[in-house]
Amino acid sequence: MASLRVGFLGPAGTFTEQAMARFFFGRDYEGVPFSEIPELFKAVAGGQTAFGVVPLENSVEGSVNLTLDLLTYDERVFITGEIILPVVHHLLARTGVKRFTRVLSHPHAIAQCRKYLERELPDVIRQATTSTAEAARLVASTAEPWAAIGTEAAAEHYGLVVVARAIQDVTENETRFAVIGRDPAARTGKDKTSAAFSLVHDRPGTLYAALGEFASRGINLTKIESRPARRGIGYYIFYIDCEGHREDPPVAEALEAIRRQSVFFRILGSYPRWEG
Repeated sequence: MASLRVGFLGPAGTFTEQAMARFFFGRDYEGVPFSEIPELFKAVAGGQTAFGVVPLENSVEGSVNLTLDLLTYDERVFITGEIILPVVHHLLARTGVKRFTRVLSHPHAIAQCRKYLERELPDVIRQATTSTAEAARLVASTAEPWAAIGTEAAAEHYGLVVVARAIQDVTENETRFAVIGRDPAARTGKDKTSAAFSLVHDRPGTLYAALGEFASRGINLTKIESRPARRGIGYYIFYIDCEGHREDPPVAEALEAIRRQSVFFRILGSYPRWEG
């Protein structure tokens, strides 16, 4: 039997690769790196990979908006699992390089290390890359005095050294990753459901009424946020995570009630809760 093909935000050495390894531990799989999240979604939707692993939200910087938008508008893909990893950022460089003119990393990583950069490297240019591992690859491939913010695994993979350890501003820094696939996940009894919806714009109390559908049925909401609905100022899509599976009767009833109140509604997935 062929290995399970699983896409991840690459190249090798990203936190997303670590999340993939944790989630699929013990299974026969082949990790396939993608340089962009939209490419990964296309591969999953088109069947080039069975699953994909993408960053969804960070405890410091919040949601990854690109991932949310793709989940919202690509109806071929569902969240089928989640992984939560502690995030530790290191400053990486080529051996012998001590002074830097540029620091490269993913925008979220740069933001999560803002205090360190302002204190230790205030005059160094900050350059965004598609991933922390891509930053490490670029630093390893140039003769310029550059540094990267990334993982110890990326340093080992690209032949870099760790110049400074654990430079993130917040010690309790975690990132939640979504496993995406084409088929909805089966009910396990320890599940979570994610949904997106947009309500009628000009009626008072609409969000209050929608959230009340969960409260009246004793369903715990674990997340709620909003994103622009792409229809003008003041129009929003709300994102919720709730405990339970879409097939659980109380959850199904609440979601159906919200669907009837919405001008846009999509279940992003029901999937097993991550319990470490």
